[in-house]
Amino acid sequence: MSDKNPILSLVIPCYNEEGNLPKLIEAIRTSLEPLKISYEVVITDDCSKDNSWKVLKELAEKDPRIRVQKFEFNCGESAASFAGMKASHGKYIVTMDADLQNDPKDLPAFLKALENYDCVCGTRVKVRSEGDHFIRVASSRIANAVRNKLSGEKISDAGCTYRAFKRECIDNLKFFKGMHRFLPTLFKIEGHTVTEIEVSNNPRFAGQSNYGVWNRLFASFYDLLAVRWMKKRMFKFKVAERIN
Repeated sequence: MSDKNPILSLVIPCYNEEGNLPKLIEAIRTSLEPLKISYEVVITDDCSKDNSWKVLKELAEKDPRIRVQKFEFNCGESAASFAGMKASHGKYIVTMDADLQNDPKDLPAFLKALENYDCVCGTRVKVRSEGDHFIRVASSRIANAVRNKLSGEKISDAGCTYRAFKRECIDNLKFFKGMHRFLPTLFKIEGHTVTEIEVSNNPRFAGQSNYGVWNRLFASFYDLLAVRWMKKRMFKFKVAERIN
């Protein structure tokens, strides 16, 4: 039986991942069921060109905790992630990739860290070379350095989308293309606390990466400038008292 108000929602964007999806669901079950907590898996198919949607429907028919939706046309990773967040019901939200490079065995550590922080970001800095080739590792390091320099942040692995956060973190989230790269900064702007934990970085199980060097180094540059502007210009307020 599915739970309408689960403790945990795993939000996963999907694009051409037919070979990874069954293994992903199996790995999630293996990691979460010993914890005895209610959870759901919300997967958004970003108009895949392979059989991902067929596989997702089959998985959802077998387990009501797996909730799937499909875009009418390709919208990108940020849109798929945000649509999943909006469709989710969990007290806590975890965003992760569908390619099995993010390992579900790290989920207990995320939940533990959420006891003291509003958002927990995965960092693969120490193990990045175990799952990726040199070009991806190098481009990721350069991109992280540029993002931190321009945004004034100290996130060691901003490109890692494996994150866990409390639902209230997305209450006032500003949606824009490329948003998924800057969630920690956007949460901090809203006054939420953010930390990092080390996570695994497995080799891709099946298929090929949908995001290359261009995405890491150049595609997010204008988004980065927008985030930098928001950090300087947005204001926060908290009402102390109301009458009538």
